[in-house]
Amino acid sequence: MHSIRRNTFITPLLRVAAVTLCVAAGTLCLHAQTPASQASKPVDLKAILNAPIDLTRPVDIGYSSSAGAVETASAENFDLRGGAEQPPPRRPYSRRPNYSDRTHNADGSNKFTFAAGGGLTIPVGSSASDLGVSWKFQGAGGYNFNKKFGVLLEYDYDKFSLTSSNINRQFIRYNNLHLVDQNNQPVSFAGLDGNAHLWSITLNPIYNFYQSDSMGAYVIGGGGFYRKLTNWTLPTTGFYCDFFGFCYTFTQNQTFDHYSNNAGGFNAGIGFTYRFSRFASEKFFTEARYVWVDNSQSSNSINGLYPENNKRTSYFPITFGIRW
Repeated sequence: MHSIRRNTFITPLLRVAAVTLCVAAGTLCLHAQTPASQASKPVDLKAILNAPIDLTRPVDIGYSSSAGAVETASAENFDLRGGAEQPPPRRPYSRRPNYSDRTHNADGSNKFTFAAGGGLTIPVGSSASDLGVSWKFQGAGGYNFNKKFGVLLEYDYDKFSLTSSNINRQFIRYNNLHLVDQNNQPVSFAGLDGNAHLWSITLNPIYNFYQSDSMGAYVIGGGGFYRKLTNWTLPTTGFYCDFFGFCYTFTQNQTFDHYSNNAGGFNAGIGFTYRFSRFASEKFFTEARYVWVDNSQSSNSINGLYPENNKRTSYFPITFGIRW
């Protein structure tokens, strides 16, 4: 007998046909169970784009479900104004700020200071009988240890005129010498005049006892070296010719006698400052001091004709200037 062999392609075909029939039958069943109202409708993109946008907030909207009830309540009750029940956090300052560097101290003040100014010199006491009011110049530089305390090295040039009684007294002294000139004529001291000045180098501590954004007050004092000089002059006639050949005669005072005296002295006073702005280091200052110089007999004036140059000197210098 001959056995009949099944075609190897028939079995896969039968299986594919069976699966196709099952899928088709399921789709028909689903369509049959779907209501007509829920049937899909074609989407109109144009109508959706042209429709007005509704920006109103739905009433039933809430917070995200990821936030719990406790977090939601805390967010709703948060108050930025603060209060006794919610004090602001404290600033984490452990110490005062430090501004120290090569030119500034830890409190922000400049380490180095300079000053320049001028003003008046007013003799007092016995000096007022010989010296008159005149002018002065001052230059200084120093070091600040902090905002309150510093030290200044100062150079002062203090000028004085001579009183009329002093000049008349000296006129009599010169006339009593009975001097004669090269023509054997008596020397005339008519027009006698003179001036005096002290220059000094002193070291002066300064203490600022009051400071605000614009105003300040300080005390200052110190001591050092003082040199006192007096010059006596007589009018002298001269002759001058300019570049174009015109010649003129003129009269000017010329020094003919000079006295000097070196001594130590001290000074002390008070001053006030005005800062140009709260951010500027430049300050206008005005100060008044008392100066006392221990002038005494010196070797170059033991037999001198003007002993007043060896008398102790006291005066008030009043100075105006700029400090930075």
